[in-house]
Amino acid sequence: MKPPVPQLEHVCDISVTVSQPMDLGTMPSGRRRLIPITGGTIAGPRMSGKVLGAGADFQLILNGGTHAHLDARYVIEMDDGAQIWVQNTALRVASLEDSERLANGIPVDPERVYFRCQPRFETAAPEWSWVNDHQFIGSGVRAPLGVFISIYQVN
Repeated sequence: MKPPVPQLEHVCDISVTVSQPMDLGTMPSGRRRLIPITGGTIAGPRMSGKVLGAGADFQLILNGGTHAHLDARYVIEMDDGAQIWVQNTALRVASLEDSERLANGIPVDPERVYFRCQPRFETAAPEWSWVNDHQFIGSGVRAPLGVFISIYQVN
């Protein structure tokens, strides 16, 4: 018996604003950075609202700076007031030159950067319980003042 082929459904686009990164230095596991999340917006066919200014993106930089393992944790608030916890793990890979440009807040053509993510959503709000029951993937772009992510539900 063959499993069904997953289908993708666009859920929303998230625009996250951030403040200056905190570089914690190179540790035994790699270089650690923390980027505070300051807000943002959510717009799309299934979700709309805002990103609350509470959370951060915890980064582990590897392979001489070309690979970033990201772990962003924050809260979004839907237009109806429901709050949803987000934990978004991601992999961003770029050349050393493009990685340094991104780290210094200089724009890089998104076609030159691999940035994919696996957001997990969790809520206590009954009307949004469907987010607890599905897998999601996304594609992202790092800009000087934030991150832009398109989120898709895997059906």
